Amino acid sequence: MPMAPATRDRLTSAVSSLVRIGRHVSSRAAAHLHGDLPSYGWSLLVPLQRDGDQRVTDLAALVGVDPSVGSRQLAVLERAGYVDRYPDPRDGRASLLRLTAAGADALEAARGLRSEWALSALAGWDEADAELLADLLDRLVTDLATAAPPRSAVPMPR
Repeated sequence: MPMAPATRDRLTSAVSSLVRIGRHVSSRAAAHLHGDLPSYGWSLLVPLQRDGDQRVTDLAALVGVDPSVGSRQLAVLERAGYVDRYPDPRDGRASLLRLTAAGADALEAARGLRSEWALSALAGWDEADAELLADLLDRLVTDLATAAPPRSAVPMPR
């Protein structure tokens, strides 16, 4: 059975609100992590911790930014001591980035802060509701990642 337009509008509005509050919370949380971990630091450091050393271009593609943007963001993280850069042994023209101990500490602090915030925000939820939401969000992320882009952009009102 197709989704009713009112339900679709409510759902897309809720997702937009979730993204907005997520950005707000991330920037607020980042201000407490070692004083200078930028909000984009989380998205660039987590793949290094999870998957190991990587090229700038691979990290940029993973987080959905242009390689030049990723390079500038990673340079900030490198100056802060969260990542190290070293020559790629397979291609001397390229570099690999690795997470440093300080970067791992910053991620651990971020995880603690996120967990504390989530526990507070979800204190009134029971386990069944939280599991259902997690399952539905996993499904939503998968569906959004595989959905075809709209055929044409909606013109902006003048």
